[in-house]
Formats: sequence, structure tokens, C-alpha cells
Amino acid sequence: MSRKRHQQPVIGNVTISGVAAEGKAIARVDDLVVFVPFVVPGDVVDLKILKRKHSYAEAVAVNIRRLSDVRAVPFCRHFGTCGGCKWQNLPYQEQLRYKQQQVIDSLTRIAKVDLPEISPILGSEETVRYRNKLEYSFSNMRWLTPDELAELDSPESDAPRKQPGLGFHIPGAFDKVLHIGECWLQDGISDRIRNSAYEYAVEHDIPFINLRSQEGVLRDMMVRLVTTGQIMVLVQAKIVTPAENGLFMGLMQYLSDSFPEITSLLYVINNKCNDTFGDLDVHVFRGEGFIYETMEDLRFKIGPKSFFQTNSRQAYRLYSVVRDFAGLGKDDVVYDLYTGTGTIALFVASRAGKVIGIEYVPEAIEDARVNAALNGIGNAAFYAGDMKDVLNADFIAEHGAPDVIITDPPRAGMHKDVIDVILSAAPERIVYVSCNPATQARDVALLDCGYRVTAVQPVDMFPHTQHVEVVTLLEKR
Repeated sequence: MSRKRHQQPVIGNVTISGVAAEGKAIARVDDLVVFVPFVVPGDVVDLKILKRKHSYAEAVAVNIRRLSDVRAVPFCRHFGTCGGCKWQNLPYQEQLRYKQQQVIDSLTRIAKVDLPEISPILGSEETVRYRNKLEYSFSNMRWLTPDELAELDSPESDAPRKQPGLGFHIPGAFDKVLHIGECWLQDGISDRIRNSAYEYAVEHDIPFINLRSQEGVLRDMMVRLVTTGQIMVLVQAKIVTPAENGLFMGLMQYLSDSFPEITSLLYVINNKCNDTFGDLDVHVFRGEGFIYETMEDLRFKIGPKSFFQTNSRQAYRLYSVVRDFAGLGKDDVVYDLYTGTGTIALFVASRAGKVIGIEYVPEAIEDARVNAALNGIGNAAFYAGDMKDVLNADFIAEHGAPDVIITDPPRAGMHKDVIDVILSAAPERIVYVSCNPATQARDVALLDCGYRVTAVQPVDMFPHTQHVEVVTLLEKR
């Protein structure tokens, strides 16, 4: 006798009350906090519990009894499946309100320090087509939505269930790719390039990768667009035989012939079991191996492995806040921690005496040095290494005590050893840029013994997502 599957309970007539930092909405059922995706505050729904712990649960809405008055109509047909823009059903001004509150809550509840009035969040002027970089994955068997499955199961359909796809990974699943027809995150040229590549590959029987067995040819496509109008396209392929190489080169030639607006057409032969290519050679099929982005009178050379903020126009507003908070004088020594490719360091260099950038990734430091030379900036120097190992008393003695420290760490925030060195170095001002208000608040609490928060500016870099950047100015007590 087969065992009956355990049916998860459905809780009816639940009002969604708020949003969580990770982008899901919140409901409260008795003493239980329930996290629910793709609904908004004010919705009244029936919830199916998927996972339950002692004090919280994960659920999905199986029926919406009443729509909230505060709701927007999602503009993307892939909303609710793709998972990339979780807040499309929330009006943009409401998104900004919740992001502002996230910053306030983190600093008040976690940092628990004296705070100035937090400035209103700087919203993005572009709320669609704002990203300069997207990566699409090939798959020999794309993820099918319930509607697509129902259509395939209809008597009129003779389409196969196993279909290739080119798009985005379903959240939390490395081997499930949702085929994307249109994405509102990038300019329409990105859609045309991606869809044309897909159609050519299907027509010419170029095998898409099987993400489990790693058999197949086509792996990944990256599209970078910058405000100068230049376009970079990089395609990754697994090539084992001369026949596979011929098929792949046919695709590259097709892209070259069909899209003369591509200024940097590149490819990577990747026979590994993942799509990372930092350790692999990049080959130029046509054009140059890089593109240029501009910001004020600066030019930044961006290669296929370079990091650059993915919302170029909003990055300029973010960097402008950083420069204003830094309050630099012509003789000031500035340390830019977690400098990446040196964009902030170079952006502030003209107002300082000397800028020192430190970054873990050696390739990023090489990009920073190239961009310094490209812009004729002679007062910036860059060093590679683990921050907690590089930034020490000997390093400061060699390069001079900082008047200002700018720090833009990863989401995990700063290591305590780094915070201790900053306190020991005793700069007049610290400008802390963060993509994670919670870890920034934790670090601000550790810096509170020597510094007080004097300004906070949230910045929205990613409309329709839960993510928020925050720039905090700390001044020596």
C-alpha cells in the first residue's frame, strides 16, 4: 500500500501586513510570522504553508480574496516565475518607502547609536532598462510554467515537452532555466541579440548544455551595454570536437553579421563544470576586448571580467554622495577600501592629495591601474590582497595616515580586524558605502566608540527589487 502524501495546511483569509528585507511580504498568523512571495501589503489571501519552524513559516498564496489598494500591475510576463524583480506588483514610490524604512530599522535596531535625520532615499530616474550587464544561461531542457505544461497537455498540442531555453535560473535551482522572451532590465537590443542567438542555435541544431550531465555546447551569454552606446557580447561554449567548434563559430559569425552595433564580440571555451571564466582565456571574435563607460570627465575601460556597478546612471549619483560626504581637501590622504576596479578612488582623486585603493581581487587592481593611466591620474595607487592582511600598521606607516577612509565592503561587511585598524588609524571621516544595511549597522556599532554618525543617504540602485544601498558618514568624536 502506498503512503499518502502529507498535505500542507491552507490558512484562509490572511491579511498581508508588510514586507521583509529579503523581498517577500509578511503576514502574521497568531504568533507565527509568515513570509510570502509575490503579494503586497493589504492583500487578503489564502496561504499554503510550505515550511514551518518554531516562530516563522514560508508560504505561498493559493488564492487572493481581495487585492490591496496599494498595488501595481506587473509589466513583465515572466513576473512571479523568474524571481528577479520581486516588487513589480508594488508601486515604485511604495518600494522606496519600504527601502527607506529598512535603512532606518537597521540603524536604529542593530546599531543602536545616536543618529541624525536620515535623508530621503534617492530613487532611480530609470526604473526599467537600467542594467548595464545581464547573464543568460542556455539549457537543453527549459523550465516550463504551469500554463505552458497545460498547453502542452492539450489534445491540440504536438510540441515536445523537452525544449531548449535561454534565460535565467529559477531561484534556488542550478539546473532549471526559465526561457526569457523579453526582459525589462536591459535595453531592447539585449532581447534582440539573445532571441536571435536562440533561434539560430535551434535552427542549426547546436546542442544546448545539459546542466546536470554537462553534455552539450552552448553554456552562457553575457551582454554589457554602457551609456556611451558600446555593446559587449560574450558567449561561452563547451567544445570537444571539430564539428562542435564549427557549429559554434557559425553562431558567432551570425551574431557578427546580424548585429554590427556589437563593438566587442567575445567568446570563451569553457570545458569545466560551471560557467565561471575568471581563470580562462577570453577570445576576441570581432572588435576590441573591452568597452568604455564615462562618468563626468573620466573614462573607465571595462573588460569581460571587470566589475562595474550595474546601474551606471545611478552609480554616478551614489559616487557623488560619497565624494560630497568625504569633504576632501587638496592635501588629504584617502584610503579606498574594497576598491574593486577603483571607480570611487578615481572619481574622488582630483579633490585629494593621494588616494590608496585596496582590493582582494588582483585582476580588479589591474583594471584600476589601467583606468588610472587612461585618465592621467597620477595620485592614485592600488594594492591587491586580503583587506585584514594588507591594511595594518606597517602599511599605514609606509603610505601615510589617512585623513579620510572610504569603505565599500561586500554584503558580509567588514572583518573586525579591519575595523580595529580603522579605529587605530583614526581618520577624520569614514564614508561607509553598503549594499546591506544590516551588516553596515553592525559595523557602525563597533565604530561608535570613536565615531559618530553625522549623515545617512539611502540610494536605490535596483528598482523592483528589495536591494538598497546606503552611504553613511562617520566623523571622529
